[in-house]
Amino acid sequence: MDPLLTALTEALGPFGPLIALGVLGLILVLVALSLMISQKRDPLERLKQDTRLPSNAREVKQALRASQHNEKLERYATFLEPQDEAELAGMKLKLMQAGYRGRDAVRYFHFAQFALGIGCLVLGVSYFVLFVQNDQTTTQQTVLYILGPGAFGYMFPKYWVTKRMGKRQENLTNGFPDALDMLLVCVEAGQSMEQSIVRVSKEVRPSCPDLADELEIVSHEMKAGKDKSTVLNDMSERCGSQDISSFVTVMNQSQSFGTPISDALRVYSAEMRDKRVMRAEEAANKLPTKMTLATMMLTVPPLLIILIGPSVHGITQLGNL
Repeated sequence: MDPLLTALTEALGPFGPLIALGVLGLILVLVALSLMISQKRDPLERLKQDTRLPSNAREVKQALRASQHNEKLERYATFLEPQDEAELAGMKLKLMQAGYRGRDAVRYFHFAQFALGIGCLVLGVSYFVLFVQNDQTTTQQTVLYILGPGAFGYMFPKYWVTKRMGKRQENLTNGFPDALDMLLVCVEAGQSMEQSIVRVSKEVRPSCPDLADELEIVSHEMKAGKDKSTVLNDMSERCGSQDISSFVTVMNQSQSFGTPISDALRVYSAEMRDKRVMRAEEAANKLPTKMTLATMMLTVPPLLIILIGPSVHGITQLGNL
């Protein structure tokens, strides 16, 4: 072992054995994953599934829905999904609020974290070995160049989902007042709540596709016979917007107290228009404060150069004389 350690130290520096051990571990992990992914299905398990063929239309639909899962990710469900039910439900809700409603969304998320973390770690090790490492390399630099990219790759999916969730909630908040006005017009024209939601979902799709998708889901669930208050509460949970949550509360109270829906929509739509105006005024009032730093950085230095520059030049000329 001594000649090998000496050769690694001479080739890769004082951290050569540690780097070689890390690269070997990564190679073994990647080989194990490739073997697990390419593993064939157990014939006995396949026979068990074939003997449980559906016998009616409902079972056929359930089988088709279940088959939408990614079979390769299904093998690693215990590894790619949190075992705690509360944590799993919270992760599903967060991804749903970000617009990812797939059945395998949680598994794809954790797989992306794992793959990007390993990939960036390998890139960091390669870059460090090829371009950075020398006799003067410190331990802090080694950890920064090797573990830094891995941590970035692991955290990037979480950052992406959080940013996507905030952007989607902003789009829903901005597009909801117009949809509410259209809903009020449809209800006052004599259409039912379900018909109004279907019509509004078609009308708002060009301007706000996310809101159109949510309203379309609501219309399908209502057609399926699901309770209206439950459907609206589910939409409020999926959207994560305070305005939509308040709208759901107003609709549920109107239904429970027996008041006309058109009156509740008229009052709430006027409130939403006022809130949109206040948000616009708030953004306009923030603009001068945000522009102060840019104005100082881009305006004051050129102005000082123009005003003081000739005097400084004159003083330097007098000093030379």
